[in-house]
Amino acid sequence: MPRRDPLKEALARLNQVRQDPSSSASQAELRGVLSRESSHAVAKAARISGEAGLETLVPDLVAAFHRLSKDPARTDPGCTAKTSVVEALLRLEHEDEEVFLRGVRHVQMEPVHGGRVDTAVDLRGACAFGLARTSNPTVLVELAELLADPEPPARVSAARAIGNHGRAEGVPLLRHKVRAGDEEPRVLAECLLALLHLDPSASVPFVGRLLQAAPGPGRYPGVDPECAAVALGESRLEEAFAVLRDWLPEALARGLGPTALRALATLRRDEAIDHLLSLVREAEPPVACDAVAALAGQGDGSIQARARDAASERPAVAEAVDRAFARSSG
Repeated sequence: MPRRDPLKEALARLNQVRQDPSSSASQAELRGVLSRESSHAVAKAARISGEAGLETLVPDLVAAFHRLSKDPARTDPGCTAKTSVVEALLRLEHEDEEVFLRGVRHVQMEPVHGGRVDTAVDLRGACAFGLARTSNPTVLVELAELLADPEPPARVSAARAIGNHGRAEGVPLLRHKVRAGDEEPRVLAECLLALLHLDPSASVPFVGRLLQAAPGPGRYPGVDPECAAVALGESRLEEAFAVLRDWLPEALARGLGPTALRALATLRRDEAIDHLLSLVREAEPPVACDAVAALAGQGDGSIQARARDAASERPAVAEAVDRAFARSSG
């Protein structure tokens, strides 16, 4: 007789639960899994609970988090269950400061070939977003600690969470991080985005000045014009358009034209699209074709007809329109 596989049986039951997760029988099964099963099953139960919006299971999710926080490398290898629980709590809009504080500080070193690795990086990031929703007075202190985390994804999450927190007190912290620099460009891009969100009137000129910086080490180590341009584009701010438009001639001279054009397209503002279309119509063919590529890169098929019309008297550019939009739709 084959041996029973409790994990396989639990996962099979959870597959059944997915068909009707809100029924009383399904919720009873989810509670049982959260309270006693192994981390792999708990992770799946947590995902189902969050996706189904089962607010009644919040206490069970919290209890599962604390259970798996004891001897965590053994009870939750890979930290997947605790991370799934926190992600479920976020989906359920449950603000549990105790869980988020414990998670944002959690480091879980586990053995791998040739050394050890921290498996709690995603957990710290998820808890940072949870903390950002709360009014806990230590939020910015915790996020400042995470902004200096050894792992780049955690630092990215910290910067984004500071922006989500929405407090002006986060501005000096983000400015300091930009000034100090980071080896991971996305960390600095997220800091700039958060600044543009928290204090747009002061931050647009600040980020605009970074467009003039020479690439590589300098006054703002690690912040190069491409990083600043990406942040301005992703901000979608009206004020960012004039900054990027006025920077374009310099960007072209420095070989950064495609970066500037992509940033303008990423703004997704009418005035930016109109400016790019004017380049398709009037600029030198290489610049016009780069403008086409920037427009097509946004995946908005409605712009294709306008781009084709702008290039109607320029056969080579018109061919670039068809090629670029064909690639973006494929």
